[in-house]
Amino acid sequence: MARSNKPVNPGAENALDQMKMEVANELGISERVRSQGWSTMTSADCGRVGGHMVRKMIEQYESTLQ
Repeated sequence: MARSNKPVNPGAENALDQMKMEVANELGISERVRSQGWSTMTSADCGRVGGHMVRKMIEQYESTLQ
């Protein structure tokens, strides 16, 4: 089965991009992203951003269950 990077809900793309920049800001790499773009970031930095995003999404989901 082919994988897609497109969100299931197309309206969520802006929210995900905003969350990505929030996490980049928390990690102290947002200025580099703004000036150089995501394509110049290391895979380690991108992985850190993605990992933090997943943690935040899990926390948000768990808080709705309580």
